[in-house]
Amino acid sequence: MSKPIRLIETEWPDYTAAPLPVGSDAAVYRRRLQATRSRMELAGFDTLIVYADREHFGTMVWLTGFDPRFEEALLVVSKDRLPLFIVGNECENYLGASPMCAAGEIRHERYQPFSLINQPRADSRQLAEILAGEGIGSGSRVGVAGWKYFTEGEHPDPAHAIEAPSFIADTLRALAGYDAVTNQTAMFMNPLDGLRTIADADDIALFEHANSVVSRSVRAMIFAMREGMSDFEVLQAAGMNGMPLGCHPTFCTGDSAPLGLAGPSGNTLQLGRPLSFNMCVWRANCCRAGWLAHGANDLPEPSRDYVEAFAGPYVQALDRWFSMMRPGVSGGAVKAEVDRLLPFDKFGVFLNPGHLIDTDEWLSSPIFQGSQMPLRSGHVMQVDIIPASPVYFSTRMEDTIVIADESLRAELKARHPGVHARIMARTSFMRDGMGFDVPDSMLPLSDMAGIAPPFLFNPEKLIALG
Repeated sequence: MSKPIRLIETEWPDYTAAPLPVGSDAAVYRRRLQATRSRMELAGFDTLIVYADREHFGTMVWLTGFDPRFEEALLVVSKDRLPLFIVGNECENYLGASPMCAAGEIRHERYQPFSLINQPRADSRQLAEILAGEGIGSGSRVGVAGWKYFTEGEHPDPAHAIEAPSFIADTLRALAGYDAVTNQTAMFMNPLDGLRTIADADDIALFEHANSVVSRSVRAMIFAMREGMSDFEVLQAAGMNGMPLGCHPTFCTGDSAPLGLAGPSGNTLQLGRPLSFNMCVWRANCCRAGWLAHGANDLPEPSRDYVEAFAGPYVQALDRWFSMMRPGVSGGAVKAEVDRLLPFDKFGVFLNPGHLIDTDEWLSSPIFQGSQMPLRSGHVMQVDIIPASPVYFSTRMEDTIVIADESLRAELKARHPGVHARIMARTSFMRDGMGFDVPDSMLPLSDMAGIAPPFLFNPEKLIALG
């Protein structure tokens, strides 16, 4: 049975800002490459091609620490030689960002067609020549990892649906044969056993820092909001520090609100209008939605029972969602509970109620209808349950949590005691201050965990349970 909801007036907890952890060293990436080679051997293919570009970089960053920024890039991993970066003109200067490349453990070759249009093209070999030199030819079995894999319901031949650009896929197929080149993205991104889907204690420290940064920015935006301000002025209050963005900031006011993905555009904050907004960097996204109001009387008359009819039931559903963040719970069970508590005809929750997050804002999700995939210790989950209503607009408490068994929690406490202490403080606030059912296995990373003001001009009025 759901706990009763109540509106309370309370000060927000003031957590210590999470410091930036020491960056990953070459040993981390050596282990990841070794795990990748083990999967390659198990799957029986000789060479793995990892594709990356400005939008699709997550697997390459995870494997090497290198992000190609505004060019394309390939990482060639074979069984018996050092990996090879294939990069354009401007990426060469960034290769030192990869600790393994800086240590001479990844080679590189410049392939100028990966550069921007009309830049120099005179001194690089053809892609086919480079790849043939890495041993790709007749008889080879080649895997390609990009940013998406497919099921039989999505494509008639999912194994051969390569989501790298045609000029790369065609070159690989010309060298090795069509059947020999297969999509291997699931090796990294499948929520059941993908290499990128499980975080260790050091990873959690990086996630916690990113979530502290974005949630403190969102908090600053909320407390800066005043009627008549422009959305640009509110964004200025975020005070972001220059960390790489995971997606563009959104700020949807007035008529732009239903668009959802609209960014700041000069609109002003108007009393009685809805608002949704977010800040997102690598490994963290913090999003809130509500009304530009001091209380229910500022809302349009049909929407004045917003807390009782819409935002409150949403918070009750989140309470149940939190309680299920335990290793072994099936993703399908989570989906079924959210559907039961937030019926679609009223709340319109269309996308998965929760997904994995990394440097790419949406990695994959074990939570979908009928899913038998279990939640796993080390899953970093985005609390991404997005209701929509023509009367009540929306509400949101979108933050990041980690599912951690006793062993991972002990490792985190031993290796990063400050991270562990901040997580315990957030957990205490969610349980004791807001009434949420937070199991020991759910570690909140956001400084706004448990906080979603329904009336954004009165941010200390919050929905609590019990």
